[in-house]
Amino acid sequence: MNTRPPIESPNTTVVLSAAFNNDCSCFSVGLNTGFCIFHAQACSLKTTRDFNAGVGLVQMMGKANYLALVGGGRQPKFAQNKVILWDDSKGKVALEITTLTAVRGVQLARNRIVVVLQNSVRVYSFSKPPDLISAYETADNLLGLCSMSDKMIAFPGRTSGQVQLVEIATGNVSIIPAHSSALRAIQLSPDGELLATASDTGTLIRVFVTSNCARLAELRRGIDSATIFSLGFSPSGTLLACTSDKSTLHIFDVPHPKKPARQPPPSSLRNSQYGPPTGTAVPVDDGKGKWGILGKIPLMPRVFSDVYSFASVPFEAGDEPLASDRPMADLATLGTSRPPKGLVGWISEDSLLVVGAGTDARWEKFVITENEEGRRFCVREGWKRYLGGS
Repeated sequence: MNTRPPIESPNTTVVLSAAFNNDCSCFSVGLNTGFCIFHAQACSLKTTRDFNAGVGLVQMMGKANYLALVGGGRQPKFAQNKVILWDDSKGKVALEITTLTAVRGVQLARNRIVVVLQNSVRVYSFSKPPDLISAYETADNLLGLCSMSDKMIAFPGRTSGQVQLVEIATGNVSIIPAHSSALRAIQLSPDGELLATASDTGTLIRVFVTSNCARLAELRRGIDSATIFSLGFSPSGTLLACTSDKSTLHIFDVPHPKKPARQPPPSSLRNSQYGPPTGTAVPVDDGKGKWGILGKIPLMPRVFSDVYSFASVPFEAGDEPLASDRPMADLATLGTSRPPKGLVGWISEDSLLVVGAGTDARWEKFVITENEEGRRFCVREGWKRYLGGS
């Protein structure tokens, strides 16, 4: 006799996936019953569709009424090898793209539809019917890693740890040997000038200039291995946020090739003992010198001289077990024991959101503040269970 209680009742609403639109003004979530769209700033409901069936992926096209949908969960609304272009203003299917294998990710632009499969990325025209423009082979990409800006598309290369950069206007392809192990996260800056990557190891984040593929910066998240959940550039591209299964949000300064660097406060102020506001995270000397004089001693291990985040703060990653309603692939196959968490979206240059999926789906807002001495801190300003409750 099986006396173990079920993880969830059949009527429980489960968030299978979450995604921000291109300017992070909205975020969309796929449910085991349909999908919802929320205004990001206040986490207020904008649109909801109840299909009484699962949607594993939802991707918005800017602020338009078009969304890309892929079936998911135990009772998927659509086949998992189809991308459905949904016109929400009319409440009907506008276009369909059928592939030979399950769809792992989708990116939308006004003239492009990028479909991510396990071992390839296919670029289609936004037309009826959609025309295949180009196709690229990739290493195994169960996570559906892909990032798109107005200028560039970035996704895994044919070799594990490499990134392919495709210039949309010309179709030119560049290869970046980003890491020695498999990729875990890829993110382009809003202007397409920078690319941030993280690997399965999760200790280092590397930033590259897309125009020449040169490595611009190497940022240390921590010393212990971690599973990176999300990377996100601020609107200017000069700040980078990172979340991981350590339940910590890190924020880094990033040098931008076309923008002036932030001037840190004088060293006398940086080294002062002026404390942070109550309830905030203690910064790390504006991203440099976490280990003080140890970082200046010759032949010391590099972890003492690496660039660390200037602030970090806990976020709610939860401890949900493996969900019985799964997105596009079995979560165990993806190397995680929980629903997607820690999705980063910047809503302004000094405020950002962290959104999670699952049965305990949360929205959290964080703000970067600065004290009288020029020290920056990260404060959690609010949170909400966006499917109800608080």
